[in-house]
Amino acid sequence: MVSGQHMEERDLLARLREGDHQAFQALYHRYKLRLAGSLLRMLKSPDWVEEVLQDLFMRLWVHRAEIDPERPIKAYLFRIAENLVRDVFRQTARSQQMQQELVHVMGHAYRHVEEQLLSSELAEELRIAIDLLPPKRREVYRLCKLESKSYEEVGQLLKISPGTINDHIKKANSFLRRHLAQHAELSGMLLVWCLLYPLV
Repeated sequence: MVSGQHMEERDLLARLREGDHQAFQALYHRYKLRLAGSLLRMLKSPDWVEEVLQDLFMRLWVHRAEIDPERPIKAYLFRIAENLVRDVFRQTARSQQMQQELVHVMGHAYRHVEEQLLSSELAEELRIAIDLLPPKRREVYRLCKLESKSYEEVGQLLKISPGTINDHIKKANSFLRRHLAQHAELSGMLLVWCLLYPLV
């Protein structure tokens, strides 16, 4: 016998496949805390947990058409989480300092967002917003997020500390989210962006 909860989830997954944002939000809120607890045990860093969760749910949205509503989504989400954790450790292994502190904010999710938006109006709006950043912050953001350079590499190039880089990235993200939130009519993808990168 199929349980009511399974039937409800199957309906959510079917709606998600069709691009239903409410179904996406329901799944996001249903599994976010469970995934976060598991990720925190592995990563030992709330900052990294937040980044991996953002990447994970962005992948769920981007690849929603591949989802089988007849199969429970939990195992699928945890498998993605495990793969992303491996990516984190591979990325941070380049630097002992980054292994110890895990302060580098993952660029993986941002690269996927950029790839999905390249030909859209939202991509153009994002480029405009980046150009509005203060010069130093814009340079730091481009190097870290668009060119996928590590904090260590950017620090050496610009002669600034990882803490300063992290501050620039956080402030840039906050500005970009607020700017893009004014253009919610541009694309359904923006709704996902705003959900996964909530305003502070």
